[in-house]
Amino acid sequence: MKLGLNLSFAIKRWIEPERLAALVADELDTRYVQFTWDLVDPGWPEVTRDALARQYAKAFSKAGVIVESSFGGLASYSYNHLLAPTAELRELGKLHLQNAIDMTAAMEVPAAGMPFGSYSADDAVNPARREEIYKQALEAYVELSRHARTQGLSMLMVEPVPLATEFPSSATDALRLMKDLDGQTDIPVRLCVDWGHALFKPLFGDDANMDHWMQTCGDYIGAFHLQQTDGLYDRHWNFTHDGIVTPQLLADFWDRHQLTDQTCFMEIIYAFEETDEFVLSDMKKAMALFKKV
Repeated sequence: MKLGLNLSFAIKRWIEPERLAALVADELDTRYVQFTWDLVDPGWPEVTRDALARQYAKAFSKAGVIVESSFGGLASYSYNHLLAPTAELRELGKLHLQNAIDMTAAMEVPAAGMPFGSYSADDAVNPARREEIYKQALEAYVELSRHARTQGLSMLMVEPVPLATEFPSSATDALRLMKDLDGQTDIPVRLCVDWGHALFKPLFGDDANMDHWMQTCGDYIGAFHLQQTDGLYDRHWNFTHDGIVTPQLLADFWDRHQLTDQTCFMEIIYAFEETDEFVLSDMKKAMALFKKV
C-alpha cells in the first residue's frame, strides 16, 4: 500500500516549513504528503501567499519528500462554495478554488482538490433548485479546469462528503459527477475518497463499505484519505484509537483491488487542546502500525 500523510495533523503546531519537512521525513519516515490549505490560506494576498507556499515546497523537496497534491482543510470546508444558495457566494467559491489552483501551481505541485460544495438547508430538499445550482457548478468547474491547465496542473480532485446537503455524498452521486465532467474538462477530475466518509452507516446503510465505492466509481478514484472511525460520525481518529478500520483491512483492500498508484493519505485531525508531545508520539505509533502489514 502506498502510504502518505495529509498534513492536517500539524496545523497550529509545526508550521515552520523546514521543521515540518524534517519531522515528516525523519521522525515519521514518510515520503509522500498532501499539503493542506490550513497551512497557507489560498485567500491570502497573492505575493505573500505564494512566497510562503514556495517555502514549504522547497523545504519538502530538500528533505526528499514529494508533495503530490494540495487539499482544502478545516477552514476551507466551512463554506458552501460552488453549491451555495446565491450567485455571489458561488462566485466566491469559484474564486476560492481558483486561488488554491494558483497557489498549488506556485508550489509546482500537480494536483489540487476539495469537496465540491454544500447546498443550503432549503435548497437541499428542493430537487429543482438542487439541479439548477448543480448545473451552474458544473459549468464553473469546467472553467476552473481550463484555468488549472494553463497554470500547469495535471489533475483536480473532489472529495465526497457524508452529508445529504452536500454533493457528491454517495458513490452514485460521485459517479454522476465524474461522468458529467468526463470529457468536458481540460484536465482529468478524480475522486479523493475518505474511508471515514465512505463507511458512514447512518446515511449509506448497507452501502457503507469501500468495496461498494470501488464497484460503483472505482475507475475515477485517484487517492484516498485514511482515518479511524466508528462508522457513526466523521471522526478522523488516528489508528491508535479503537474503531472499525485496521491497517490490515486497508492492506487487504489494496491487494484485493490490485491498486498501484493511488496514494492513501492518513488524514488525522486532533483536538487543538492535545499537547504537541502527545500528537507527535501518537503519529509515530500509527506509522509503526502500518509498517507491520
